[in-house]
Amino acid sequence: MTNLIDPPVLVSPSATLSTLRAQGYAVLDAAAVCTLSGCQLPDLLALAPFWGHLPPDPHLKDGGRYRRRRHSCFVVDNMAVAPVPHRPHWQPLAYNALHGGMHRLFEPVAPAMLAAPVWTQLLFWLGQVASALRGPQPWFVETHPFRIDTTDGIGRPTPEGAHRDGVDLVAVFLVDRQGVKGGETRVFDADGPAGQRFTLTEPWSLLLLDDARVIHESTPIQPLQADSQAACRDTLVVTLRSGGFPGEGHAQVA
Repeated sequence: MTNLIDPPVLVSPSATLSTLRAQGYAVLDAAAVCTLSGCQLPDLLALAPFWGHLPPDPHLKDGGRYRRRRHSCFVVDNMAVAPVPHRPHWQPLAYNALHGGMHRLFEPVAPAMLAAPVWTQLLFWLGQVASALRGPQPWFVETHPFRIDTTDGIGRPTPEGAHRDGVDLVAVFLVDRQGVKGGETRVFDADGPAGQRFTLTEPWSLLLLDDARVIHESTPIQPLQADSQAACRDTLVVTLRSGGFPGEGHAQVA
């Protein structure tokens, strides 16, 4: 693993949708995120402490202890962002060979985080992006604050490997990275070799993905210093899907 960092090719706010339509993904810096969403950067940065209180992921099938997360769901419809009763996260095996087919129940996102106006504004904007991409309709939204650390010497942001999520739009926000190397993002055409490799480093920079067209993964992280106890990479992953949440119609077994 190298410590060299390849910066992403960023798009301007005005080119975001055209780039997303043309190549299936777009990378925005924090300034572009704020311009498009109407969020203020200090308000987004103020969410970072919530990542220090994520419980361990109890469902990792590789036996690792490197992932902490929460999970909450919403419906974004027209001008409204409405929470839904807490529910498990489910993905089919076709999209997640490691954890697919399991109804995984996680602790919900902290109420204080959900109460922040910037949280609602961010979800509302992503609903607008999805509607611009697929047409106006209700969007079934899952939110995943993740912390990947180096408790085991290595942390795996995507232990399932390169994958799609089985949704319409995926938003991956980098919230913070401290004392780590690695964590390179890789995005490739689902039906071909074309793609991009880069490392997100700026807090609240964003990767937007048209999930039907591309696959994505992030490489493992390692601490920059072998004795580091605080090396981690924090992200917020938001997925938007039309027609309902993944797994609806399956038995709701955690």
